[in-house]
Amino acid sequence: MEILSLLGHGFAVALMPLNLGLLLMGCFIGTLLGALPGLGPVNGVAVLIPLTFAFGFDPTSSMILLCAVYFGCMYGGRISSILLNIPGDEPAIMTTLDGYPMAVQGQAADALAISGVASFVGATVAVLGLSLFAPILARAAIHFGPADYFALYILAFATIGGIAGVDPRKTLLSALIGLMLATVGLDPISGVPRYTFESFHLYDGIEPIVALVGLFAISEILMLLEKQVKDRPKAIPVGSWLPQWGAIWRTRWAMLRGSGVGFVGGVLPGAGASLGSFMAYVVEKQVSNKNGTFGKGDPRGVAAPESGNNAASGGALIPMLSLGVPGSGTTAVLLAMLISLNVQPGPLLFERQPDLVWGLVASLYMANVALLILNLPMIGLFTRLMMTPTWALMPIVAAITFVGVYSISNSVFDLEMMVFFGVLGYLLRKLDVSLVPLVLGLLLGGDMERNLRRAMSISDGDWSILIASPISIGLYILTAGFLALSVWLAVRDHRQTRAERLTEG
Repeated sequence: MEILSLLGHGFAVALMPLNLGLLLMGCFIGTLLGALPGLGPVNGVAVLIPLTFAFGFDPTSSMILLCAVYFGCMYGGRISSILLNIPGDEPAIMTTLDGYPMAVQGQAADALAISGVASFVGATVAVLGLSLFAPILARAAIHFGPADYFALYILAFATIGGIAGVDPRKTLLSALIGLMLATVGLDPISGVPRYTFESFHLYDGIEPIVALVGLFAISEILMLLEKQVKDRPKAIPVGSWLPQWGAIWRTRWAMLRGSGVGFVGGVLPGAGASLGSFMAYVVEKQVSNKNGTFGKGDPRGVAAPESGNNAASGGALIPMLSLGVPGSGTTAVLLAMLISLNVQPGPLLFERQPDLVWGLVASLYMANVALLILNLPMIGLFTRLMMTPTWALMPIVAAITFVGVYSISNSVFDLEMMVFFGVLGYLLRKLDVSLVPLVLGLLLGGDMERNLRRAMSISDGDWSILIASPISIGLYILTAGFLALSVWLAVRDHRQTRAERLTEG
């Protein structure tokens, strides 16, 4: 009953005219950005963050807008996957396996409708889980001490490979760069300047939003300018947007299974929507692929990954809000935005900022309904907007980022830092180094250091305090389990690759 009362208060916040308008705008923009190949939710949210500062939105309104964009991007990613065979983002990769074959066979409308309903089911399951489990996790996290939080951050960095999904050496390099950047500024204990190069602008450390917008938005502009794409692929005609409702009904169990699997994957720190989508597709293929139809245009192969990636994206909000540890790349961006607004996610957020938490949860229920209504009759519009040329899109993105970042502090130095991080992000992307571990290192490094030094101060330098509580021991055991699983998967993949080469030879 308490949750229902809090949800009722949340709906009152979400239904305020400004918040409702931002919600609808975020759903539309997010769907469009998700449909554009290559942008995805991380870049989509990063591009719009400066707008929240430029217009002076409060944290609640800002989170409603950006989370609506987040969910909209997850919906929109399926459009280019099905019609162009080009994933709008990484989680939509699995949708191409059966979505594009369906479109080629003249079932584009059915594939889009099934994926839209599956996205709705998965996201709704995630928001229900967020409503039920996030407060419980937050209450448990109140008992965490400095050593326990340090162990939690160790777990977050141990699972960082799940977010990045790249070479573990490059992932480690990116995370170390982020941790190094987190040490810039005044020492939290002694107040001695560190790595400031005698610039008072760096005494407070590196502004996370400035770094984040540069890493994602500016580097994306540079990447697209380098490609200079002139010939964009032509989408397959959709025809009527009215689907065969019987086809949707036949995929109901695939949607529910995918939602459950994806949600569990999303709650795990570091897993993210990509893993949720992959796990949902693999599980559904094991359960339902009796006739060998998966990969050839099976509707269940569309429903499962779409419900899985949307359930995972919503599930990733749980550790971010309850523990202050992002569950995916996009939630890392949202975490940076909250920190810049002097809002610290964690167990006390539910007590100190109930309007923000429950207004956000209520808005996500509404966003799912709005996105479902938006994504069925307006699918033709999104497919046409999807073909927007790069030369028309990039100046708009550049203008938003520069004006938005300047409005944060009216500082030219911040613009220079944004460009610096943009070039750094561009170089790292050219080297196939993921930017997400760098962002996590920058965001979590400061709190990780403070909790470690606080724990050492309490124990007078006795390192045994780091393993003195059952919570920290449990977290270290979980960390060891994740690392062992990663090593096992790497060895298995190496053996499979070696066996394939021997067979070919």
